[in-house]
Amino acid sequence: MKIRETIVAVAVLAIGLIAGVHAQGKYPERPITLVVPSAPGGSTDFTARLVSDGLAKALGQPVIVDNRPGASGNIGNQVVARSKPDGYTLLVSYSGYQVANPHLFKRAGWDPIKDFVPVAMLTRAPQIIVAREGLPSNNLQELIAYAKANPGKLNYASSGNGSIQHIAAEMLKQIASIDMIHVPYKGAGPVVQDLMGGNVDLFITTPASVMGQIQAGKLKGLAVTSSKRLAALPNVPTTNESGLKGYQLDSWFALYAPAGTPPDVVRKLNTEVNRILQMPNVRRKAEDQGTDVEIMSPAQLGEYTKSELDRWGKIISAAGITAD
Repeated sequence: MKIRETIVAVAVLAIGLIAGVHAQGKYPERPITLVVPSAPGGSTDFTARLVSDGLAKALGQPVIVDNRPGASGNIGNQVVARSKPDGYTLLVSYSGYQVANPHLFKRAGWDPIKDFVPVAMLTRAPQIIVAREGLPSNNLQELIAYAKANPGKLNYASSGNGSIQHIAAEMLKQIASIDMIHVPYKGAGPVVQDLMGGNVDLFITTPASVMGQIQAGKLKGLAVTSSKRLAALPNVPTTNESGLKGYQLDSWFALYAPAGTPPDVVRKLNTEVNRILQMPNVRRKAEDQGTDVEIMSPAQLGEYTKSELDRWGKIISAAGITAD
């Protein structure tokens, strides 16, 4: 009797395992949500939409971009960190959130290593220093001269306290020895609207957020924080060309899943995302917005996330920046 019970138990277990594998192999069976922890219109939102349509076609299910702005990205990150790890709720994150926030908030409500599984790198972009159209400065040197002649008169916007935009502007203040007032927002989209409306003077952000407005002459591109000029904005010099040595920054955007997501689901997502990123039309669309696609395996992204977490921790500590 015991032998029969053992045989039955093993058979049931085997059937369960087969069924589990079979069910897992059907992924996805329903819509997938890409959570963007910022408002529509910014670079993180652009990056999510850059891959969402291709991913929907590849997986045969709708891929929904869900903007969850607030708390400098912490709200969106918390949503995904607490989601079921089944591959149906994913995070499109920005380096300013994923590796800076843990050093800026005592209780961010999520952990970049423990709460997430790396899936795929998406894009990388320098920052661009942008001014409102009516500001009496047409290049970086003129901006610095104006700021020095008018200490405390200029203000700059960011996506929130402790965001990369905040850090980038504070670094600019230190390197250029100028004084500006910080005006935090809940995402790049609202900043761009107020910048065009003349309500704020300056914004340091990724090109995708402001490319169209600069090309249309509605905003001024003063300098890019990379070692070379952007192909889409060939007339905007680098910070080095503008005489500001040692001021180079870039941002990156990547896809993560909740910790515990099955490895085969992660591999499938990585394979499809990397295939999409290598499509000529996707590359061209990214480049038109001042960003470059970048290919990584989940393991490579995991190691890179850890190294960036350490690097930005040192930068934030040295600059004395907090989210409060």
